[in-house]
Amino acid sequence: MRGIEEEYGDKVEFEWRSFLLRPDPQKGRSLEKFAKYTQSWLRPAAEEDSGNFRVWETQHGPPSHSIPPHLLTKAARRVGGDAKAKAVSERLFEAYFAENLDITTTETMQAIWKECGLDEADYVHTADDDLLQEVLEDHREAMKFGVNGVPAIMLVGTDVAITGAHPRALYRRWIDRTIAEREGTV
Repeated sequence: MRGIEEEYGDKVEFEWRSFLLRPDPQKGRSLEKFAKYTQSWLRPAAEEDSGNFRVWETQHGPPSHSIPPHLLTKAARRVGGDAKAKAVSERLFEAYFAENLDITTTETMQAIWKECGLDEADYVHTADDDLLQEVLEDHREAMKFGVNGVPAIMLVGTDVAITGAHPRALYRRWIDRTIAEREGTV
């Protein structure tokens, strides 16, 4: 999505929201099964501008659930605005998909927080119940629209979401058609 964001510039605006692939903590997940699952990452890795994806090769356990990284991003937005939230989000993706780190551990999240230039004292916001409620509300709203995976893209003024990793060309067609309709050129 970052490539689409750059390609279209100010014609499109992304509002990143939370969707919890694993809403509840699941302790004791099998590292072996998880590593096997990550082989599915090779498909999106082959797509244009996909980012770095690596089959899980470390001894770091699989993340326990989705909430902690979402809280980290929301807290970064609260204390540092959209730019810091974007930096944290991108760093989380890199840590998880390319470095095979468990992004639900306090150690990893604090390291990312610091790497993104956020004040250590502000890390306490990740435990804020209001932010947890925002994460849960984002998730509930997505579920209302039938979202069941990520990424999920929804255009303002529509009630249709495209869910899952798709070729960039699909997003281009959808965005171009919507822009043309709004400009009256269709």
